[in-house]
Amino acid sequence: MENNNEMKALFMVVNVGFAEEVMEIAREAGTQGATILSARGESARHKSIMGITVSTEKEIILSILDEYTAEMVMTAVQEKAGVETMAHSVCFVMPVDKIVGISMPATFVDNSISLSNKSGLFDSP
Repeated sequence: MENNNEMKALFMVVNVGFAEEVMEIAREAGTQGATILSARGESARHKSIMGITVSTEKEIILSILDEYTAEMVMTAVQEKAGVETMAHSVCFVMPVDKIVGISMPATFVDNSISLSNKSGLFDSP
């Protein structure tokens, strides 16, 4: 994947209690920060062990990254904390067109992003 500096929102959904472990993997792969949200999973099948339903509590780690770093983080998380592990990490990426309220790393500063907007709104083509 080319490093074209397009902004992406990387979502990492993990079993509750594994966010710090997965965040450490993400940091090692290049992310500088993230927001961790509490969530609850829902599905047609709930796992049950000896009549006790397994917790559906999840944590969602959200990080805004360039496309190359997002790919590196996803690969590292899936190798070290993927669906076959206790963390059961599931990752997906969505495009980011605009950001308000956060300053972006210098890696996003190129010809494709306008930083001249005084409102603090970053527009990507």
